[in-house]
Parts: sequence; structure tokens; C-alpha cells
Amino acid sequence: MGKLKNFLDEKKRVKQWPAKHSLKIEVVKYIASKFEKGIVYTEKEVNEIINQWHTYGDYFMIRRAMIEYKLMDRKKDGSKYWKLEDRNE
Repeated sequence: MGKLKNFLDEKKRVKQWPAKHSLKIEVVKYIASKFEKGIVYTEKEVNEIINQWHTYGDYFMIRRAMIEYKLMDRKKDGSKYWKLEDRNE
């Protein structure tokens, strides 16, 4: 979490979106870590969890990035989301 220290507030919420690509990936991984494997989430639940862990009001971008970086997947219609297995574990 050392890389993210400057991007977190006192409650460990992400307070800004980094400009550097490598840090963006770290932010998305951090927020994705708040989801449990084996649980299927609704879009509303995903948005609520994301909103608990960032303060700048752009859950759309974070949700989209979790899908793009293959940290989460979803049904085509967006009705169900789930965390993907981390290949580094």
C-alpha cells in the first residue's frame, strides 16, 4: 500500500485518480480487493462498495477499470458482477 499512500485519506479511501498508469492499476486493485471471491453482486452493490472506498464520485470509471484490468467480470447486461481469481495469488 506504500505506493498508494498519497492517494488515500485518513479513512483509507482513495481521494484522487492518479495520472500515472501504474498507479491507476494499483488504485483499481486496491478497490477490487474490497470485493469477495465467490460472491455475485448487483450493479448497485458494486457501486455502493466502490463509493465506500473513494471520495471523488466517479464509480463509473472505477467499475469500468476493474472490468478492463480483468479484476472483475460481469454479465453483458450488467446485472451481475463477480470478482475474478487473482493470477498472482
